[in-house]
Amino acid sequence: MIGVYEENINTIPGLVVVDTEKENKALPILTYFHGFTSSKEINLPLAYLLADKGYRVVLPDSKYHGERETEISSTKMQISFWDIVMKNVEELQVIKDYFDEKGLILNDRFGVAGTSMGGITTSAALTQYSWIKVSAVLMGSPKIATYAQTLVSSFREMGELPITEEMIDQLYEQLKLYDISTQTDKLKDRPLLFWHGESDAVVPFDHSYTFYEEVKKLYKNPDNIQFLKEANQGHKVSRPAILETVKWFDKHL
Repeated sequence: MIGVYEENINTIPGLVVVDTEKENKALPILTYFHGFTSSKEINLPLAYLLADKGYRVVLPDSKYHGERETEISSTKMQISFWDIVMKNVEELQVIKDYFDEKGLILNDRFGVAGTSMGGITTSAALTQYSWIKVSAVLMGSPKIATYAQTLVSSFREMGELPITEEMIDQLYEQLKLYDISTQTDKLKDRPLLFWHGESDAVVPFDHSYTFYEEVKKLYKNPDNIQFLKEANQGHKVSRPAILETVKWFDKHL
């Protein structure tokens, strides 16, 4: 029987999905980050499928999302996007340490994945943590600096920017530290899956695809990197994408 447990992970509200008979045993862990304006509960179907295969799945709520939602304006939420991503990356270490201290991570088998903003978080985390064993980026951009410039351009087209040019420049400098597209040496042949709909109008398909085309040449084991694309699929994760993600972690984690 698969259980869903509410867990406060050092102030981070989360759900832990695991076989009830294995709740207190060390297991391989996957942390899955949700998308922008979404919440942890939305990824329960994927978590269930992985838990059924013997994994412990952790679904945290990001800052300003789910149980951490606060009354802020839509504009404030939009301009906080990159702060949320960087906070996710910071809190991933907190999550890892929390389960490590409890002795619940089997043989350091720790994976990370996410949807959209969660996929961007995953890409960013690969620049910071060598202990991530396996990852999956679903309709997220690994070209963080480029995507930030895209979003800023969109704001400019809509009208006056709610932040100064100096703040924008500072953001770009910060994001350089998290941009895996300029730090490909940190991939180190770690298993990495991409899924992206070809008709995605929110996160550009070509960001992930061109990155994949570049880095697959660096992989000594070609089975460790894969790109799955779906024609006529917009900014929504399909059921086949979920099933393929489950297969990926079941194979590599």
